Amino acid sequence: SLTVLQALEDGLKKADADPSVKAVTICGDNGKFSAGADIRGFSSPKKQGIGLGPIVSLIERSEKPVVAAIEGVALGGGLEVALGCHYRIAHVQARMGLPEVTIGLLPGAEGTQRLPRLIGVPAALDIITTGRHVPATEALKLGLVDEVVEENTVEAAIHLANKL
Repeated sequence: SLTVLQALEDGLKKADADPSVKAVTICGDNGKFSAGADIRGFSSPKKQGIGLGPIVSLIERSEKPVVAAIEGVALGGGLEVALGCHYRIAHVQARMGLPEVTIGLLPGAEGTQRLPRLIGVPAALDIITTGRHVPATEALKLGLVDEVVEENTVEAAIHLANKL
């Protein structure tokens, strides 16, 4: 939503400007990282505000380490946000993917560029073209996430951020 995008932008800019902030952790609410965009908004008149692509680029350009704490799902734009982060930690039950292809859409926030760079072209093509949800353990093997945890994902991400 526009509200979430604005909060991400404001939070990242504030963190980057604050010398006391050493790293950033991005997490979702209610045990879910992000199920992506609400497609009902695609047919709405264009609203003012920043788009997902520039937010993901802002995350990627941060001079401070940014760690995604993926719980539940990171799908579509949610996975694209995680791909912009410097590190990704996932709960063992998390699933990730770019399912928008199943309704005739391609990932629009550069997921089609970042995913192949991270996990290689063959694996990325499979995920991008099938829309399947990748379990955390497979995501770890592919290099999509840096760590899989069974406990509190946010605490693990903060621990990693503090180490960095």
